[in-house]
Amino acid sequence: MLEKVVELTNSYIDSRPKKERKRYGQFFTSMETARFMASLYDIPTDKESITILDAGAGSGILSCAFIEYADQFDSIKNIELTCYENDENVLELLKNNLQYCKENSKKVINYHIRTENYITSQYLDFNHLIGGNLNSKKYDFVIGNPPYMKIPKNAPEAAAMSDICYGAPNMYFIFAAMGLFNLESSGQMVYIIPRSWTSGAYFKRFRQYFLTEGKLEHIHLFVSRNKVFDKEDVLQETIIIKVKKTRTRPAEIRITSSKSNKDFGELTFLTAPYNLVVSGEDYYVYLVTDEKDVAVLERMHKFNHTLPELGVRMKTGLTVDFRNRDILRDKEEDGAIPLFYSQHIKKGKVYFPIQKEHEYVVTEQRGLMQDNKNYLFVKRFTAKEEPRRLQCGIYLAKNFPQYTKISTQNKINFIDGLLVEMSECLVYGLYVLFNSTLYDVYYRILNGSTQVNSTEVNSMPVPDIESIQEMGRKLMKTKDLSEKSCDLILEGYCG
Repeated sequence: MLEKVVELTNSYIDSRPKKERKRYGQFFTSMETARFMASLYDIPTDKESITILDAGAGSGILSCAFIEYADQFDSIKNIELTCYENDENVLELLKNNLQYCKENSKKVINYHIRTENYITSQYLDFNHLIGGNLNSKKYDFVIGNPPYMKIPKNAPEAAAMSDICYGAPNMYFIFAAMGLFNLESSGQMVYIIPRSWTSGAYFKRFRQYFLTEGKLEHIHLFVSRNKVFDKEDVLQETIIIKVKKTRTRPAEIRITSSKSNKDFGELTFLTAPYNLVVSGEDYYVYLVTDEKDVAVLERMHKFNHTLPELGVRMKTGLTVDFRNRDILRDKEEDGAIPLFYSQHIKKGKVYFPIQKEHEYVVTEQRGLMQDNKNYLFVKRFTAKEEPRRLQCGIYLAKNFPQYTKISTQNKINFIDGLLVEMSECLVYGLYVLFNSTLYDVYYRILNGSTQVNSTEVNSMPVPDIESIQEMGRKLMKTKDLSEKSCDLILEGYCG
C-alpha cells in the first residue's frame, strides 16, 4: 500500500512549487521513515478496535504506514482514523490515498477527514473553557509530521495555546502539544519534529507541559540532518520521538540512531536512565548517542551549582554593529573604546587591536558600554565542522589599562561577575571548565546548533566557586591554556 501512496505523493510534490508548499510548512515523510515511525507503536492484543489521529495529514503517508503496520496484528479488526488537513491543494490526494488504503487493508477502515483548523477548533477544549467539550474525543494513537512554520506571537494558533508559547512560536510544537492532549490516558504518540525544543528558554513552557503530561519512551536521531525528507531541501536537525501519555516516569528511555532515512536496518541502540536524559526544572532533553555521552552526563551531574548561583552570569555582547554603523571606527580616536569581536579570541587569549575594521566605537549610550574589568569571552557562533563548540578567551582588564569602558559585539558572549568579583583566578578557573573536553561534549549533547546560548550555559552544572578558583590558580601556574591542560586539571574535581 505505502509504495503506491508515496508514488502519488511524489507526483504531487513535482507538480507543486516548493515555495507554495513552504507556505504551509509542508514537508512530506519518506516511505522508510513512515514505516519506522509506525513500527514504534505497541499494538494491543486485547482490543479489536483502535482509534488513530493524524493531524496535518498531508497526503496520508503516515496514516497509510500505520494501517500497513497494523495489518500484521490479527487481534485488530477495526481501525477508526481521523485526519486533519486544511490545505485544499492536497485534500483530493489525501482522500484518494485513504480510500486506496481502505480498499486494500485487511482491516475494516473507517476514516474521517476534518478540514477545520486543528489547533483553533480545539481552543476551548484544550483550555478547559466554557463552551468546550470536557469529554472531547481521545485517541489510542497519534502520529504526525507537523508543519514546520514560524508564526507571529499574536497568531490565532499561538493565542489558542498561550500557556505553552513564548515569543513567536513554531507550529510544530503547538501541534505536538495538542497531539498529546488528544491522546487517551496511556495512549502513544509518534512524531517527527526538529530537535530545537529539547533545550533553551524559548521552548520551556512547551517542555514543562509536554514532559509532565507525557513521558518519552523512544528517541531516534539522524546522523545526517539533510537526509531525512526525500525530495526536500531541509537542513533542520530532526528527530523522531515516541511519547506515552502518563505522569509516571519510566526508569529508562531507548535511543536509536541511523545515518539517514534509508538505513533503518542499520540502527545503533542505547538504553539510558530516564532521569539522566530528561533532567532539571527546565526539563532539558539530552540527546545522548552512546555510553560515552551517558558517562559525560553522569560526570556533569555531580556538580550541583550553576553560574548565577555562584554570583556570575553569561551575557550576550552589547553592540549589534550593523545597527550602529554611525558609531563604528576603524582606527582609534579621542573618546573611542575597543569593540571586541569573536576574531579577537585566539588560543585562549584576547588580542587587541588586530587591524580589523570597526574595532572601535565612539558612543555615549550606556547600553553599549561595559566596565573594563575581567571577563571570560565565549564565541556565540562556530562553524559546524569546527572541532569545538565552546571557544573562549581570557580577558584581563590590566592588559588594557588605558580604557575605563569597553564594548562587545553581539556575536560573542561574556561571563560577568554580578555578586562576586571576577578575580583572575576565577576567570582562569572558568576557562578551565569551558575549554575542557567535558564541557564541550556536554554542550553538544544539550544543543545541536552552532550557536552558544547564554540561557543554556547559565543552566549548566558547575562546581562550587572555591573549586573553580583553585582550578584557575593551577592553570595560572602551568600557563598552558590547551584543552589537554584543562582536562587534566578538571579531572581531579569530577572523577
